[in-house]
Amino acid sequence: METLKRSSKVWLRELRSNLNIFWGTIESEISKNGAASYVFPLQRCIFGFLCASLAGVDVSVSPDIAESGWKTLNTWLALQVIPTTKLGVLPQPLEEILLHTWAYPSQIVAGNYKKLYDFIDENAGDCIRCGQEDFGLTREEAIHNLLFVMGFNAYGGFSVFLPSLIGRITGDSGLQERIRSEVRRVCGSGSDLDYKTVNEMELVKSVVYETLRFSPPVPLQFARARKDFQISSHDSVFEVKKGELLCGYQPMVMRDGNVFDEPDEFKPDRYIGQTGSELLDYLYWSNGPQTGTPSAANKQCAAKDMVTLTASLIVADLFLRYDSITGDSGSIKSVVKAT
Repeated sequence: METLKRSSKVWLRELRSNLNIFWGTIESEISKNGAASYVFPLQRCIFGFLCASLAGVDVSVSPDIAESGWKTLNTWLALQVIPTTKLGVLPQPLEEILLHTWAYPSQIVAGNYKKLYDFIDENAGDCIRCGQEDFGLTREEAIHNLLFVMGFNAYGGFSVFLPSLIGRITGDSGLQERIRSEVRRVCGSGSDLDYKTVNEMELVKSVVYETLRFSPPVPLQFARARKDFQISSHDSVFEVKKGELLCGYQPMVMRDGNVFDEPDEFKPDRYIGQTGSELLDYLYWSNGPQTGTPSAANKQCAAKDMVTLTASLIVADLFLRYDSITGDSGSIKSVVKAT
C-alpha cells in the first residue's frame, strides 16, 4: 500500500507514455497486416508501466528485460495458475490428474526470474530501501515482495481484465459513440485527462465496473475462517467453524438476481445514478465491496481503486485518440483517428 501511495505521483504520466507506445505498435501492425493481435503488445505496455510506476525503474535501462521481462512473467504466472484453473484442454479426469495434481517445478522459470530479481535489485533502490527501513524486511524479502505485487497481482490482473474491457468496447459501436461523447465533453473545454476529469465520466466508470462484474479477473478466492461465525444469504444462515476452508465464487455472487436486474445481461449504464451507486456495495471483484477500504488486515485488493481508475483512464485515452475502433478480445482490426 505504501508502494502504491509513492507511485501515485508518476502513475498517470507513465500510463499515458506507455499507451503511446502501445497504440503506435497497434497502428503499425494494422497498416502492415490489416489487423493487430494486441494481447502481447498490451502486456508489454503493462509491464513497462508497472516497472516505472511501482518499482521506479525505466525498462529501457535493460533492453533484455524490456524485451523478455513480460514473457518471463507469463511463464511464471502460468506455472502458478494452471494447477488451480479449469482449462478444458483435456477430458476429465485426465486434466485433473495431469494438470491439477502437483505443483510444477520452479526450475522451469528460475533462471529468467533471477534476471528479473537482479534487475530490481540493481535499479529499484528507493523502493527496496522503503521495504527495509520502513517495514523491517530484508533486502531479499523486499525484492521478492515487490516482484510478486508487480508480477502476480498487478501484471497478472491487468493481463486478464484489460482484454475483456477492450473486447466489450470494440464490439459495440453504439457504446463507443456514447463513451466518445462523454470523454470529449468532459475533456473538450481545455481540461486535460487526469484523475479529476476521469472521475467525472460516469459512463466510462460504469462500463469498467460492469466488465469487472461480468468478467472478474480472479473468479475464486479462498480463505480459512479465523473464528466461529455465521454467514447469511437471502434466505439462509450458515454456521462456519474456525479453521474451515471457504471459497468465494465471484461469477455466482455478482450475478445474483436478487441484487442485479437481468444479471446475465451486460448493462453499460448499470452503475449510473443513485441506484447504480448502491450496487457498488455488491461488486466484489476485489475480494470485498467496491465501497470498501482495503487494509493490511482485511485482504481486500490494495489497488482496488487504482485498478478501476487506471482502466477508466485507458478507456478515456482511447477515445481521445480515436473516433472508433473495431475488433474483439484478442485483435483490433481498424481504428479511425480522432478528427
